[in-house]
This record gives sequence, structure tokens and C-alpha cells, in this order.
Amino acid sequence: MARIFLRLWSFAFALSWVPLAAQQQPATQQSAEPQVKVNVLNVCTPSADEQKEIASALARVPKQPLFSTDFEITRGRSTMTDMPSFMPAGTNGHVAGEPSVASYVRVRREFSVQATFASVQYSFSDDGQNMIETLVLHVRDPKDLIEVSLEDSASSVMAAEAMLTSPAAASRVRLERFGKSSVALARCQASVEGPAPDQTAYEPLFRGASEVLGNYRNLLGVKKMVPGELAKISGTAKPKDTPKPMAAKPK
Repeated sequence: MARIFLRLWSFAFALSWVPLAAQQQPATQQSAEPQVKVNVLNVCTPSADEQKEIASALARVPKQPLFSTDFEITRGRSTMTDMPSFMPAGTNGHVAGEPSVASYVRVRREFSVQATFASVQYSFSDDGQNMIETLVLHVRDPKDLIEVSLEDSASSVMAAEAMLTSPAAASRVRLERFGKSSVALARCQASVEGPAPDQTAYEPLFRGASEVLGNYRNLLGVKKMVPGELAKISGTAKPKDTPKPMAAKPK
């Protein structure tokens, strides 16, 4: 009789845990689901503190850097199916469902002294609709700031030489920060949602970014290098003249 009572008590005790387990299961499953956090950047009208960060980062870029002897130059083609991350906000570029092929040239140089930045990379891309140049400076010891990115774009109606010899006009500035969301400023155009915002107050920042971009065009020698490398990709580069064999002297 005691055994029967013990079995009945154990069975009733087990049943008492069923509602509690049913209540805890959704909470466990819910906590197991990954949490998605979305940060929306205010690229058209950054706050006053963000403007100060951008101005401070641009002021720290060396104007006359000392480069090491190491360098890297690459060229190639890349197929793009989505909106490129380097496209400035409000750009009316051609981004259709069909993939587009872009020719690109990249140049990378290292700084030789223990400065704020460790290296600089310049890239030029042309997909037949838009030409985009990007300058990225990587911080040597990233504690707060990781990198500074400057971008300029133009229609492919003009030639690459024309864009690179005209004054630089940076249309986007982006700061990648350690453990924080990015800070960005971009030229914003009118859209179906409303007119273009007034960005008069940000002109000094755009002007400072353009000066940095124009200076590093000269420092990296991209005005001649990029058109020449693009010509090699398209197969329009002029072959070097081969020296004619010298005629044999009469004996």
C-alpha cells in the first residue's frame, strides 16, 4: 500500500511541473532568438557633436605625410548587383536589378612614422554610369576612431582624366568608431518625400574633406595612374614602341 501511495505521489508531483514547464518554454525560446539592432545614421543633418568629431578627424589627417617604400596597386573588374555602400545618399545613380560591371583601381600606401594614421587607400571605380573615388585612412591605434572615409562621385559622361583634374568635391564623409555607431555627412538631394535639406552649415566640413581628397590625389599620383590602369583593363592602352633593330655596319 505504501508503494502504491508513493508511486501516485510521484506521478502527481511530475504532473505539477507540466504547467510550469509550458510557461517557461516560450520564454526560453524567445530569449534564444537573436536580437537585431538597427542604427539609422543622420547623414543629411548631423548633430553639433557629430560635426565636431568630423572636423577633428579631418584636422588630424597629415598634409605632408612620409610614406614608406612599400606600396600596392591593383586593378580589376567587379560585378555589383546591390546598391554600393559607397554611393552617397540621394545619388540618382543607375542601380537596377541587373548586375553592372565596374572597373576599379586601388592604391595603398603605408605611413613610415608613428603618426595617428597607419595607412591610406585610394580607390577609383567606373561602372559606365557613375565614377566614384574613395579615400580611406586607417588609424594606427584605434581606441575611439577606426578610420576616416571620403568619397566623391561624378557621371561617366566625362572621362576619368576630366574628373581627376577638376577640383575635388567630396560628397560624403564617414567616421568608423570603435564600439560606437558611425558618424557620417553626405550631400542630400530632393526626393519624393520632400525638398533637399538646407546644408549650408556643413559647407566648411565638405570644403575640408574636399581639400584632403584633392591633396591625396597629388600625393598618391592618381591623376595619371588611374587613367592608365583603366586603359589596361579595357584594352585601350597604347603599346610601347619597340626599338627598331640597328642596321649592320658595312665591313
